[in-house]
Amino acid sequence: MDKRALSAALGAAVAAVLAVTASASATASAGNVLTTGAAGGTAVASGDVLSASLATGTKARIATTAGGSTGITCGTSAFTATANTNPAAPGTATETVTAHTLSSCTTNIVGATGVQSITVNNLPFAASVSSGGSLTVSAGAAGPIQTTLKINTILGVTTCVYRAGSLTATPDNADNSLTFTDQLFTKYSGPGTCPGSGYFTAKYGPVLDTSQAGSPAVFVN
Repeated sequence: MDKRALSAALGAAVAAVLAVTASASATASAGNVLTTGAAGGTAVASGDVLSASLATGTKARIATTAGGSTGITCGTSAFTATANTNPAAPGTATETVTAHTLSSCTTNIVGATGVQSITVNNLPFAASVSSGGSLTVSAGAAGPIQTTLKINTILGVTTCVYRAGSLTATPDNADNSLTFTDQLFTKYSGPGTCPGSGYFTAKYGPVLDTSQAGSPAVFVN
């Protein structure tokens, strides 16, 4: 092989090595879909418990119309989920929602005098988080996504049951939050005094990995 051919071969080999190295570096910097500490930081481990309460200064709402002001407002709400799979980004991580609570609720629905309780039924739910920046909650083995409201009225307690096919939320790494906006629940059972629909809106954050020391915030990559 002459010197020019040898030089060309060596150049091609070096280029190939550099290309592979660059590709590996890009993959490494992307990290996993869910990380703690920073975007592209430490991967959330399978089995870790993730939790969040309402973002400071916010409340959860169940409105009778999308974007409406009539309905139920709750000053306290929180969720807990367990991480299942957490692949390299871009990808989709999976979780199991094990708890979701709402309390300290008031209502301005005509004929209602207060909210006795709101119970999220059929837990656990399945959840998936995509690198594109969305979280989807879907029904689990126990049954559909369902919420039971017990509302006080002048005639006694009214029980209203609502169901949703799925729920979608938007993660935000700026404050490690998760926002649900006007997620539709449709009345499954209850008297005519129960509104036909409920639109759920809430912002939770920061989402924390409570299985790790210091409960670091969770990022979506």
